[in-house]
Amino acid sequence: MGAGAHFFVETMKNELLLALNQLAAEKNLPPETVYEAVEAALTSAFRREEDDAPNMYVKIDARNGEIRAYRQMFVVEQVENPRVEMTVEEARKWKPDARPGDVLDFEEELPKNAGRIAAQTAKQVVLQRLREAERDAIYEEYIGKVGELIVGTVQKVEPRQVILDLGRGTEAVLPASEQVRNEHLRAGQRVRVLVVEVNRASKGPQIVVSRAHRNLLRRLFEMEVPEIKNGTVEIKSIAREGGHRSKIAVWARNPAIDPIGACVGVRGTRIQNIVNELNGERIDVIKWDPDPAKFVSNALSPAQVSEVEIDPAERLASVVVPDKMMSLAIGKDGQNARLAAKLTGWRITILSESAKARQEAGEAEAPMAFEPYAPGEAPDIDILQQAEQVAAAAEEAAPAGAQAAAVTVEPPRPQPEPEPVYEEEEEEISFASIVESIPVPRGEERESEDYGEEEDEEYEIPAAIVEETRPSSIRFAEDVLPRRDEEDEPLPKKSAGKKGKRAPRFYDEGDDMDDIDYAGRIH
Repeated sequence: MGAGAHFFVETMKNELLLALNQLAAEKNLPPETVYEAVEAALTSAFRREEDDAPNMYVKIDARNGEIRAYRQMFVVEQVENPRVEMTVEEARKWKPDARPGDVLDFEEELPKNAGRIAAQTAKQVVLQRLREAERDAIYEEYIGKVGELIVGTVQKVEPRQVILDLGRGTEAVLPASEQVRNEHLRAGQRVRVLVVEVNRASKGPQIVVSRAHRNLLRRLFEMEVPEIKNGTVEIKSIAREGGHRSKIAVWARNPAIDPIGACVGVRGTRIQNIVNELNGERIDVIKWDPDPAKFVSNALSPAQVSEVEIDPAERLASVVVPDKMMSLAIGKDGQNARLAAKLTGWRITILSESAKARQEAGEAEAPMAFEPYAPGEAPDIDILQQAEQVAAAAEEAAPAGAQAAAVTVEPPRPQPEPEPVYEEEEEEISFASIVESIPVPRGEERESEDYGEEEDEEYEIPAAIVEETRPSSIRFAEDVLPRRDEEDEPLPKKSAGKKGKRAPRFYDEGDDMDDIDYAGRIH
């Protein structure tokens, strides 16, 4: 081979390695996967071209990009197909310890039309293998994110589902059953979703996400509350009706820590971020208690409970509330009591105090009952655990101060504008009150008490008098008329044929008049 041909071959090898590495980087795949795909493509192409070479395969040297073809020969005692089999005696010429069943690889020259074959078939096989490898990589990535939060962009809104773009050409499906009823997503909107399921499919892995799952609320609290993230505060259970209302039971391992305060944050900053993410969903943060009666009472918050009777055998909690708290305990369409039953895992019956009295008097009064979960549905987490397991750990810690049993967070409502207060009315009222409070003495008291005069009262005389400045647009009579101490000057005569301005008129009463009112003119 000449120097020019050798340089051409080396250049082709380098270009092949560069192209394969670039393809691996674009598809976010290991280079070895790309090499294997190219080798499989060339092997398939050569076998299709060479009918008598079913045992041929191709290998690519990852160091220099050299392509080599090999033929496999099987060692047998009696040869039936000389193209793929060889005797033990022939095999021992290449491998002295060869035995029947061994496989020997022999390098062969590439087919003469290897370039054409590779150009025609290798591209399709390579792309197919790369797509399969890419799908496997996506599946392995998201199968490990089941139960975690991811961020997606709404790509398409369909009647029965919403398609989200997760980046790098990966899509997720948000079915109607996992959507929040009162939430309207728009194309281009970025939303946080929970990965609930990842399935293999012919067109790639199918990623199913949710906005209504209760664990979405759990992950949001873990993201916003550091005490939950590091395990200081534990989420015991969650009951949620997406888009409307949720209840979450929390418990602190250290009794000195207020679990509800940690979740709410200073001025509600932590939980308000969660409410905003859920588009104003109402959230009740409940303090978990190892005593089932107290836990059920807390779960029915904001209603006040008068009495709770526990039946462990039937897992039934019979609750009595004041008459005025009956509607609050049940909630709209039974939502509050239904969520409390799901949160605690206990079947809850509710009676008012008056109904309880009638029941004790012998009158038939059926209480309202609420099931913790539908038949066949599992509870949130291990809410059926025995209370003694947690109570034993709580006794070791120091006693805590008074803490709230529950808190409800709602989206802020618009406040009514305050009525305007007029300053004039305030001044009149304050002035009248001041005048009425001043005592006015009678005439005799004024003379006897020297009203208005005090002994040795001194008055300060200002050292200088500053002339008051007047607006330039207003001229007053004293600025135009002569003073009294000046001599009177004759008034100017009117010019013939022209209408002049009327001269100011005044009365020279002099000593007889104390005050003269002058009128100014506005020019």
